[in-house]
Amino acid sequence: MGRVAVELVNHLRLEHEGLYPVLTLSWVMLTYGATSSLGGNGILAVYLAGLLMGNSDFIHKKSLLRFHDGLAWLMQIAMFLTLGLLVVPSRVMTIWPIGCLVALFLILIARPAAVFLTLSLARLDVREKAMLAWVGLRGATPIILATFPLLAGPHRPAQTGLPRANLIFDLVFFVVTTSVLLKGMSLPWVARLLGVDAPIARKRQYPLEFVRSHGTKSDLMELRIPPDSAAIGRQIVELSLPKGTLVVLVGRGSEFIIPSGSTVLNQGDSMLVLADKESLKHTEKILDVKREA
Repeated sequence: MGRVAVELVNHLRLEHEGLYPVLTLSWVMLTYGATSSLGGNGILAVYLAGLLMGNSDFIHKKSLLRFHDGLAWLMQIAMFLTLGLLVVPSRVMTIWPIGCLVALFLILIARPAAVFLTLSLARLDVREKAMLAWVGLRGATPIILATFPLLAGPHRPAQTGLPRANLIFDLVFFVVTTSVLLKGMSLPWVARLLGVDAPIARKRQYPLEFVRSHGTKSDLMELRIPPDSAAIGRQIVELSLPKGTLVVLVGRGSEFIIPSGSTVLNQGDSMLVLADKESLKHTEKILDVKREA
């Protein structure tokens, strides 16, 4: 479904750009519904289809990403509001002893064991794996899954076997909340302790946008020049960039420079480059720069 979605977006000639989010959103619903009707996991199907699309090239990708990102935030807000209506604080606090035991078991034993086992072949050192193990999986997804027993709980006479559905929901909610509070507040300290903390580089906002249309092989990418780049102190014309590469803008500090062949590149500059895949790879190799996501 993910691959078919990419082909549809690339080959359908929709008259208005605003129809492409309608197409992808409809495809999400179709993917979920078709998978569920076949007895599969609709949530997992949509997730995998999204992974395939995210790693593929298609037109209007940036605008579609912004649309679905905003929609995702809206759904999260609605989800937390709904969960807030289901939670009874007085009932949750009655299970805090067993909740603390479960939370400690997950934090200290289950999650570290799962992380180190699944990442045993990954190219990460022990400190990085320990950081991943401490962060773990947290958020509202376990709480959403804990509502499934409520849907088949004792309030439905035709269903049996789930007489303690409320206990399952309350326990999961308590464990998730405790984990988020404990780990969220301790993340900076743990990162410094393990030596994996790093400053967050703010992504530069450029005063222009490139909308990729059908048949266009080039894309607009940001390349940040590192301290050891061979491009530092040299003019753009001296770099012998590929013919398919166009340097559109150079970001320097808080300013933007419209470059020419005589523009000298400095350490810390960011280059906004329009190029196809092959030209971009060649450009990165020449400049020894890092591509910005």
